[in-house]
Amino acid sequence: MHTIRGLARKTSAGMLLLAVAGLPALSGADGPNVEAALDQVMAGAHRDPKNAARDVYRHPKQGLIFFGIRPDMTVVEVWPSGGWWTEILAPLLRDQGKYYAAWYATQASGTSDYAREQEQKFDAKLAARPDLYGKVIKTHLLAPEYVDIAPRGSVDLVLTFRNVHNWAKAGNAQAMFKTFYDVLKPGGNLGVVDHRAKPGTAFQRQIDSGYLTEAYVIGLAEQAGFKLVEKSEINANPKDTTDHPRGVWTLPPTLALGDVDRAKYLAIGESDRMTLKFVKPLP
Repeated sequence: MHTIRGLARKTSAGMLLLAVAGLPALSGADGPNVEAALDQVMAGAHRDPKNAARDVYRHPKQGLIFFGIRPDMTVVEVWPSGGWWTEILAPLLRDQGKYYAAWYATQASGTSDYAREQEQKFDAKLAARPDLYGKVIKTHLLAPEYVDIAPRGSVDLVLTFRNVHNWAKAGNAQAMFKTFYDVLKPGGNLGVVDHRAKPGTAFQRQIDSGYLTEAYVIGLAEQAGFKLVEKSEINANPKDTTDHPRGVWTLPPTLALGDVDRAKYLAIGESDRMTLKFVKPLP
């Protein structure tokens, strides 16, 4: 049992650590504190400037608030890749919450050398800043074989950003959504962001282009047991026609055509994206 004096020492030490790291020391988990925490984390010197420059397209503050983030939550981020969202989520959740980085299952057969190299870079990123990333819990995910991403029924929020199109192509999208459902608490939320196709787009075109219809993604979630709570236009981009020579990868940041029409695609910006919030219903 903690004594009052012991708790005071623990709180003071946590506030000192956050101050040294240049991040906010929160006294609670209410709305204003969440916004203040996100503002300070996003402005932190620890963020890669190239990542911060993409806030204008990814709207991290608005998106995380829409999904219901709080600093005291247990959160799983699916396939964090280079750690764009890790730079925000790990410091935000470090002291009051818990952050699982459910990386691609590089132990699976057929994994490319590139994927393993990317994982090594991610690990190096975490190791370089233990003050920020020392409490990150790294797991591996590739359903249906590798699904132990967090204890079942223990998670408040699962987040996936621009991943569902990969699972649709691989044929394991339904198994992935089932995994999210299993680890969430009843009443927990699933937040999904992905490239958005026009309604009625043929499924093969979705696979080829990387753009998915909202109806397809909502159907996957509902089949797994989720209920749609709300949609948001936070990540909408009306400049994106979704009809490009190399699909979504024609646009930044990939710019698959190189210098061909580069200015045109930079002017469009990143893809038009759906932003969907689902809930695992209470019993």
